[in-house]
Amino acid sequence: MSLAPESGPARKSSSPKVATLITNDIVVEGNLTGDGELQVDCLIKGDVTVTRISIGDTGRIEGAVTAETVDVRGRVKGSITAKQVRLYASGHLDGDLTYDQLTVEPGAFFEGRSMKLQKPGAAPPPPPQLSLPPQTLSAPPAASNPE
Repeated sequence: MSLAPESGPARKSSSPKVATLITNDIVVEGNLTGDGELQVDCLIKGDVTVTRISIGDTGRIEGAVTAETVDVRGRVKGSITAKQVRLYASGHLDGDLTYDQLTVEPGAFFEGRSMKLQKPGAAPPPPPQLSLPPQTLSAPPAASNPE
């Protein structure tokens, strides 16, 4: 299933994009991709790649989520990769999180690894080097044996 915008003369390029809403009485099995905004109030069993996604209180995703902006009020069982992620108090994330900006409200649930996005072309920072002053070693004084 693709959420790509329509093409043709009926579509105006200056019209604002409207979020696609998938309500709680729907179950989607398969991957979703598109350039738009997605409001999820249903169960999606598959990976989702969109520009912006908002997972409502009744929304659940079992798969990877990739977007520029992700708002989680419902549940995600899988990884999230996004520039901006917000876990609301009702949000539940069971999986790894890769982000540039992260906001976690008190009460939100998160179990997994959290990693900061690397900027394209930027090398990871070198490991810190421990700098110790030079030391001179001296032999311990000889012990005297009174015999």
